[in-house]
Amino acid sequence: MTGTLEVEIIRPEALPPADETLWRAMLAADPALASPYFRPEFTRVAGAISPDAAVAVFKQDGKTVGFFPHQTRGGTIQPLGAPMNDYHGVVAFPGQGPDLETVARLLDAPRLRVSAWVGEAEATEERQTLMVSMPEDGFDVWYAERRTTWGKYFKDKERARRSLEAEQGPITVQRNLRDPALLDQLIALKREQYKRTGRHDIFDCGWTAELLHALLKTEGEDDFGASMAAMYAGGKLVAVEYSLHAGGRYHFWFPVYEPSLARCSPGILLSMDTMRLASEVGYRVFDFGFGGEGYKKYFCNAVQTVREAVVMRPGLSSGISNAAVGLLNAAGKRRGDRLRTSVRRRWAAIEACETTSMDRLKGAVEAAQVALSKGKARAAQRLADPAVSG
Repeated sequence: MTGTLEVEIIRPEALPPADETLWRAMLAADPALASPYFRPEFTRVAGAISPDAAVAVFKQDGKTVGFFPHQTRGGTIQPLGAPMNDYHGVVAFPGQGPDLETVARLLDAPRLRVSAWVGEAEATEERQTLMVSMPEDGFDVWYAERRTTWGKYFKDKERARRSLEAEQGPITVQRNLRDPALLDQLIALKREQYKRTGRHDIFDCGWTAELLHALLKTEGEDDFGASMAAMYAGGKLVAVEYSLHAGGRYHFWFPVYEPSLARCSPGILLSMDTMRLASEVGYRVFDFGFGGEGYKKYFCNAVQTVREAVVMRPGLSSGISNAAVGLLNAAGKRRGDRLRTSVRRRWAAIEACETTSMDRLKGAVEAAQVALSKGKARAAQRLADPAVSG
């Protein structure tokens, strides 16, 4: 980039119509920005709900060259909608936007924390998101290829479908649902899951659930929207998933299923049925986000590389120095980079959700207690059975 680069910080609702038109042109020019999270509609809705939301407008010699929607938590700048924003970066024409380090310098915050940065960056950790790139011929062609490649796995899921129907009754699947009561049911099930697994409850803060409800109301604005798909067996809800979609991309976001039916894989069956139904109306890329769940490797045939980083203001410690993170570190065994990464991500979710320092510290204390409990349980298991590894 040449010339003087400056930044103007505005509220999301103050974005002029001409800038929104430019924003859309930038998205159209760069396939790497195809995710619904980059759409101005997402910024508009999230900006009205997430506390301390803003858009950084980057200008070079007076000309707008990029946009970065973000939020501030304490001394940390994060992508707008974090921890639920699965893709973020500067919206710009290819090769014209500032890199991550320049963004951090211009925003002049103690920390800029990103988990899935799309764009240029230096000192970062690369991660990959997984997706299904479906052929133009649609679901049946994709499924035939997957079943040939992973025959045992998909035959098992076909048996699971038959078992679910035999045990519970006829299976029905509905897509494009926007019932607020169904969303409340999904959130309640998700919160139960967080409690069972000891993860931070991202819906406890309130604004995150409000954001999901608000996004459900955006259908009809261009081709951007949010909706749910649900699977019923014998009239009983057994799985539901909330997704974002724009253009030809469908982003699976919040899945949940009835845990007592896990042996029948209702969540996986719902994902397959959702892809089948959505492909019939033109969707061709189905984004599963980061890996971790084993089933994704059987589905996905494409990846996108993103970057995770915490950029510190010069002069500050390059480590994770927050006292709350120290609590989390102390709660587990220090096992090098893997533990450090886990602690960083756990703290990032707490920091993004909670909007006051006291609530952030409370979240860190609760997470530390969970980590200590898990550590004690593993130690007791090793004492009871020395063959069990740590």
